[in-house]
Amino acid sequence: MGSSHFWGYYPGKIWSRLVCFFLLIRVKVIGQENIKGKTSYVFVANHQGAFDIFLVYGYLGRNFKWMMKKGIRKILFVGKACEEAGHIFVDRSGPRKVLETIQKARAILTEGTSVVVFPEGARSFTGHMGYFKKGAFQLADDLQMPVVPLTIDGSFDILSRTDKWIHRHNMTLTIHQPIPPKGKGADNIKKTLEESYVIIGNSLPLQYKGMVDNPDQD
Repeated sequence: MGSSHFWGYYPGKIWSRLVCFFLLIRVKVIGQENIKGKTSYVFVANHQGAFDIFLVYGYLGRNFKWMMKKGIRKILFVGKACEEAGHIFVDRSGPRKVLETIQKARAILTEGTSVVVFPEGARSFTGHMGYFKKGAFQLADDLQMPVVPLTIDGSFDILSRTDKWIHRHNMTLTIHQPIPPKGKGADNIKKTLEESYVIIGNSLPLQYKGMVDNPDQD
């Protein structure tokens, strides 16, 4: 009960559901049956806004770790809390650091514990998707784990990146069918990335379909 397995997931889940409850945000989850038992997955989602965190934490229904930029570790209190909870910091400063990230993920992602990644790396300015970086798909390829695309809809309408005030709006989380590894290496990474992008985008409402570059995707 005192491990990061518990404290890294359940308090966040309860907190997220309470936020949605008190703000009168109705949440719909589609495709919960697509994820099974003790299987570990790499979940990849579009990044519409700040409320993506509440939607995924509160309603995905899986114990998972976030994969986040290493810079978050430097944020006072937040970085330490994320480290204690067992979340995975990505360090791309060199091949050795990348290998260390993969080894940590391999140790954590067992017996149904999964990882959630926003492959865009930054919230959208428009509600549209930016391009996907390959890090999550590289991890899935290295560990030969299935990738599950998640479509987030409604978060942008509640609190966009440029908004200062919260607006009431429903949110929908669509959990798509897992994409199993189709080999290993660059070709598998590319195909899984492209397939995930199309699947996620196809479930967005018409006004948010299509790619729009985010100026701060690095």
